[in-house]
Amino acid sequence: MITFKQFHFFLLYALCFSDFGLMPEVEALGINYGQIGNNLLPPEDVLVLLSSLKVTKTRIYDTNPQILTAFANSGIELIVTVENENLNVLMNPEQALQWVAAHIKPYFPATRITGISVGNEIFTSSDSSLMSSLVPAMISIHGALVQLGLDSYIQVSSASSLGVLADSFPPSAGTFESDLNGLMSQFLQFLWNTKAPFWINAYPYFAYKDDPNRISLDYVLFNPNTGMVDPYTKVHYDNMLYAQVDAVIFALSRMGYGSMEVRVSETGWPSKGDPNEYGATLQNAAIYNRNLLRRQMNNEGTPLRPHQKLEVYVFALFNEDMKPGPTSERNYGLYHPDGTMAYNLGLSALSTPSSTPASITTTPSSTPASITTTPSSTPASIITTPSSTPASVSLTSSATHQARTSGYESLGYWIFVYLLTFQVVMRRPF
Repeated sequence: MITFKQFHFFLLYALCFSDFGLMPEVEALGINYGQIGNNLLPPEDVLVLLSSLKVTKTRIYDTNPQILTAFANSGIELIVTVENENLNVLMNPEQALQWVAAHIKPYFPATRITGISVGNEIFTSSDSSLMSSLVPAMISIHGALVQLGLDSYIQVSSASSLGVLADSFPPSAGTFESDLNGLMSQFLQFLWNTKAPFWINAYPYFAYKDDPNRISLDYVLFNPNTGMVDPYTKVHYDNMLYAQVDAVIFALSRMGYGSMEVRVSETGWPSKGDPNEYGATLQNAAIYNRNLLRRQMNNEGTPLRPHQKLEVYVFALFNEDMKPGPTSERNYGLYHPDGTMAYNLGLSALSTPSSTPASITTTPSSTPASITTTPSSTPASIITTPSSTPASVSLTSSATHQARTSGYESLGYWIFVYLLTFQVVMRRPF
């Protein structure tokens, strides 16, 4: 007899290949697919889950061949990761070529591998050997992609934590830690030369957890709030994530790379935590991710780059029960390992466009640094002489983009049909 689980995935398959998926496709949204668990769904079922959500981008933390095989011909864009412990070996160009030939080439282009993250949060690892290996490994891997004719399809970068910033508040004060300047300069030069984005793992949750009495919960959750105004640029922010991203943009500008694209490689909110992990609740996790997804459906940019949609990868798809650390580390998932929802994200509500996009003010004021992004064949320059104008990044607000509508009114009908089918098949022997 057909099992409930078999029927469950039959229903998901039917929905995701019909026109009645749970939410419209969001171009700038991805989900991190971690695998540190002992009871996760097999990759084939994960693909069904992602397809039912209309998610077109995902990131994994290795090059798991089962996942790379399962995602073939799915159309889902995939970022893979070189594990930190492999960086020293892959500094060698011959080893890098063998790695790409074994882990990338056999699956491409059937599996749409679009990026390789060389390590994760290397600059804040406190391992000097690992940090010094990063750029040479990236150069070797990119060189291997060039040799195999894959460099125009696959970008090479590395995700950093927000800890690379010495200052992030206000956003216009964004600067990198001074002891990273040498390595960061090499890293940014590589990204610039290969036209790769800067990936940042940004978690407003951590800021709130560390200082819940001074930081507004509504501000970090994207809820309506008065927000904050950068005292130098007079730019208004109504949420912390955008402020964090713009702080990174200012830090890049101070290094001479003011026009480099920034993407959020991780952001999320835990649904459960230890007693001292303030704010880690089901309700807050649902609100944060729901509001974030709504903004992504509107293709919003940050106040400094309102016309450039911000690409964001939500962390994470699953709760991973084998992750070490505090309770929160095992409870970032939108789903439990068996594919059931960790909490109701209210996806149907996301078809309504947000009425509160980030707003900004363009009143000039004195600022400690005037950042100029003059177009040329070299990286954008930074001028540190005092000026009476804010950073010369576009400060015009963007119009809210309308999300595509889908056949939600018919979704109930199709669910009824499938449930009726379930009642019939459960009564028949197989």
